[in-house]
This record gives sequence, structure tokens and C-alpha cells, in this order.
Amino acid sequence: MTPELTVLTLAALLQVIQFSMYSATSVAQVGKKKAAGSRDTPMELTGTAGRLQRAMNNHFEALILFGIACAVTSISGQSTGFTATCAYVYLGARLLYVPAYVFGWVPWRSIIWLIGLLTTTFMLIAALL
Repeated sequence: MTPELTVLTLAALLQVIQFSMYSATSVAQVGKKKAAGSRDTPMELTGTAGRLQRAMNNHFEALILFGIACAVTSISGQSTGFTATCAYVYLGARLLYVPAYVFGWVPWRSIIWLIGLLTTTFMLIAALL
């Protein structure tokens, strides 16, 4: 397995952890009965639960582009030290993004997000060269 695919797998596991954290805090906020209900009426989460939900959703969005970058790099046989480094930096940024979002690290949250986007972009450009 290429380093990029290894990091993609770790990023997916991070998503599972984020989902678990969001789920636990949201159930604690709204109660088991409402959490297990039909959810016909949207629940608006606040505080830590809301921030964990938004951080998780942001990772879903980022993971799509990162997954494409990893797939293109790996399938085309263009895995290099540069693309592997980009992948690991992406993962580090995503790991830092969760507490940055939850604890409101301004402006660091945005900078960390940008680092993740740039590393993904660099991987995509590297695959085209």
C-alpha cells in the first residue's frame, strides 16, 4: 500500500472517531429518546456537540478531495516522497482541526484548514505533472 493510501485509511479512521465524539455529545445534549427518534424535525446542536458536528461535516467534505488525490496518485503510480509528505501533513492538519474547531482557536482553525486544502491541492497538481 502506498503511503498516501495508508494516510487515507488513517483519515477515514479519524472520521470514525469524530463521528463517535459527535454522537456521544449530541445524545448527551438532546437525550436518548430524541436522538433515537425519527428526526422529522431537525435538531440544532449547540456548544461542543454543534462544533463537533460541524468539524465532522467539514472533514467529510475535505476527505472527498483528499481521497481523490490519494487515489489518483496511487493508481497512476506517482507516489513520491513529496506526495507522501503532503498526505501526512494533511492528516496532521485534520488531527489539529478538531480541537481547533471545538475550542475556537481563531485564526488557527482557518490556517489549519488551509494547510489541509493546500496539501491536497499540491498532491493533485503533482499527479498532473
